[in-house]
Amino acid sequence: MKNKSKKKRKILLVILFLIIILTVWYEKPVTEIISIRGKGKIDTPVRFALVTDLHSCYYGKDQKRLTDMIDKGKVDGILLSGDIFDDKFSDTNAKIFMEAISKKYPCFYVTGNHEFWSKRENETKEYLKSMGVTVLEGNASTIEIKGNKIDICGVDDPTYMKNDEWRSQLTKASEKSDPEHYRILLSHRPEKVDVYREYDFDLVVSGHAHGGQWKIPFLHMGTAAPNQGLFPKYVDGLYELGNGTEMIVSRGLARERMPYPRFFNHPEVVLIDIGK
Repeated sequence: MKNKSKKKRKILLVILFLIIILTVWYEKPVTEIISIRGKGKIDTPVRFALVTDLHSCYYGKDQKRLTDMIDKGKVDGILLSGDIFDDKFSDTNAKIFMEAISKKYPCFYVTGNHEFWSKRENETKEYLKSMGVTVLEGNASTIEIKGNKIDICGVDDPTYMKNDEWRSQLTKASEKSDPEHYRILLSHRPEKVDVYREYDFDLVVSGHAHGGQWKIPFLHMGTAAPNQGLFPKYVDGLYELGNGTEMIVSRGLARERMPYPRFFNHPEVVLIDIGK
């Protein structure tokens, strides 16, 4: 009996050790590269970093681990699709990160649900504007990169909005952009695909789903995501929306903010290459 008990304890210890190793490994941030075509609107390739769902998490002293990933990517601009700040965590890590990147790159930001839950969304927007970040809330901003004219559009997270209010922001963002330019929409919610299909943005970039938290290996699926429930469809990577619009969903960067660890689901910065 004693031998059997010892054997069981050893097996349990091995299992526990493997879980710890996997937990540490899948908390490691990675860079993912997604390449898409510019639909005849891009003459010289451009690269954006998509950063979402930081939730003011810690990535080393001065957030250097994260900023180094972006610097090594040699990006032309940064798209921030919500939940960079958090409703429970201190703003410190988010502010350190934003102050570092806003000095180096054109940055474009939209709110996520946690910025609204904090009740400090207006304060956050004003702070970011003071850093030179373009805050999008139902509008568009034209940027010229390597001779390409690109319209960056954006909408607030619809947490406390009525549906028609949120659609009104989308319509305004679309109307303030130029169909001759390559048009990117920043919107926190990937599950709103039926609405995005009503517009003709070239690319939508989102987060919110955290990669489904626990990914199912080899199936490109997660187990659960906010507003999508179990086995969500839009959690990670590139999706064709059927109207000519493409959507890229980032797994985001949330780590210690979550009550349970990520499995088969590294936090990520997505590098988006838009070519001819």
